[in-house]
Amino acid sequence: MAKKISKKAGGKADANKTASGVTNAKAASGAGKTTRDGASTKTPAKAAKSALQYSNQELMAICGARLIWDGAIVLAGTGLPILSSMLAQKMHAPNAKIVYEGGSIDTQNDELPRSVCDPRLMKNAAAALDIRAAMGEILQGGYVDIGFLGGAQIDKYGNINSTCIGNYRKPKIRLPGSGGANDIASLAKNTFIITLHEKRKFHSCDYLTSPGHLKGRNSREKAGLRGNGPKYIITDLCIFDFDERSKKARIKSLHPGVTKKEVLKNMSWRPIVPWKIPVTKPPTDAELSILRRKVDPNGVYLQVS
Repeated sequence: MAKKISKKAGGKADANKTASGVTNAKAASGAGKTTRDGASTKTPAKAAKSALQYSNQELMAICGARLIWDGAIVLAGTGLPILSSMLAQKMHAPNAKIVYEGGSIDTQNDELPRSVCDPRLMKNAAAALDIRAAMGEILQGGYVDIGFLGGAQIDKYGNINSTCIGNYRKPKIRLPGSGGANDIASLAKNTFIITLHEKRKFHSCDYLTSPGHLKGRNSREKAGLRGNGPKYIITDLCIFDFDERSKKARIKSLHPGVTKKEVLKNMSWRPIVPWKIPVTKPPTDAELSILRRKVDPNGVYLQVS
């Protein structure tokens, strides 16, 4: 994940890009304002350079953290979702509660878990229960504000395929399947999709594993699904939100140095492209310091050389 090369507005590789995927931040200071959800109102071409360096993984984790509000109940999986959730707790959302599919509730663990059932999660947790409690009483009970998801294919309405590539009966690739993803997509109040930005991923779904906004507009509501469906898609190139009426994915902000052309080139379907798109606020010293020193000091999920 950390090896994707950041681009400048002209489409050429950043000369300051390192082999490990660490990019030079382009700071939002000096021109334009920053919105409450972490986007600068400047255009990418006007973004100024910063001395900070960060990887694509770190940028994605930080973007996910910024979108978590204080007091939110977050159903997080391992990897980037837990980095985002723990960083939010240590930064601006100390009252956010993290729930794991394995049954650990309101965790305050010192070490990062390797799975959703890792015993490390039991330390200082409000409760150490089971999957029935997490996915039944809490998720089906309507208490989860944010559920993190990923997938092999994501379409323009945020529907996800994690079952197979190709025909279901004779697939080219058989994938792991839903796990708890369908439950989360169907029942959480909001879902955040976090994934690499690749053309094969931003593709129509060969199989609908986890429902997003289905066919758009009010089709999700008509199907009887709870919650608001997908709220954001966070990638290593940009952040998408969804149009309020059509429910189609829309570019919300471009990461520093990334162009619209680069985003669209790495997609098999076309999102809504606003005339003016703000720039994602680069990671701050504080965010990077806490992420590296307090959230993942041993590099369990962050791979930065």
